[in-house]
Amino acid sequence: MTDIRLVIAGATGRMGHAIIRAALKTPGIKLHAGLASPSNPAQGKDLGALIGHESLGVFVGADPLAAIAKADAVVDFTTPSVSLALADLCAQARIVHVVGTTGFDDSAGKRFAAAARHATIVKSGNFSLGVNVLAGLVELAARALGPDFDVELMEIHHRLKADAPSGTALLLGEAAAKGRGGNLFELRTKPHDGLAGPRPRGTIGFASLRGGTVVGDHGAILAGEGERLELWHKAEDRTIFAKGALKAALWGQGKGPGLFDMQDVLGLRAR
Repeated sequence: MTDIRLVIAGATGRMGHAIIRAALKTPGIKLHAGLASPSNPAQGKDLGALIGHESLGVFVGADPLAAIAKADAVVDFTTPSVSLALADLCAQARIVHVVGTTGFDDSAGKRFAAAARHATIVKSGNFSLGVNVLAGLVELAARALGPDFDVELMEIHHRLKADAPSGTALLLGEAAAKGRGGNLFELRTKPHDGLAGPRPRGTIGFASLRGGTVVGDHGAILAGEGERLELWHKAEDRTIFAKGALKAALWGQGKGPGLFDMQDVLGLRAR
């Protein structure tokens, strides 16, 4: 099979660097272009130089249309506004769009659904195998234990992370809500602060911590009368997310239009 030509959106960020490194070790992947904002000081730099590697002959640019025109896939860990614009361009080009960006508002779903009529979009709050298995366990536990067990989702990230709760925490929250037979919008409770009063029965809560250089820890606590179940995943290296995103880019080749997630890529959900 011919190597797929990959564009890395957000190439100058932490995840961008991790994806460059992982792509160099992944059979079937050929780096095609990097994207960053026009004001980024790394504009025009070789992707190899970004990671302390020898020259790769692939450079950081600011024009997504030019980069995508001859690409097979885009891996995108950027910002919500950038990801939505890239989704439109990937739909026009009918290529694979792997979206690891988090922090979208409620209106983004319709935009992605429209783009997925033409593009193969793989969108996930987390691309690691372990986290997606954790989501399945959270759904199972929430279903089995029922509303008498309070569900609290905890996440810890580095001090620079902008959004909270994290996309992964929301992914776990959606899994818990599915296990409860409801939706997260209805079951989510506000954070406890001040005289918040008793916790409503059957709700799903979130707690976000920020500090240091933590890559990402996520936990689900299901607390009942006299007992507590705790499920945790701890990420030690961003490489796990990069590898998952590249796996998704390869998996999406030839799949046809649609909106998928990592559960589909890993075969954890039957469609």
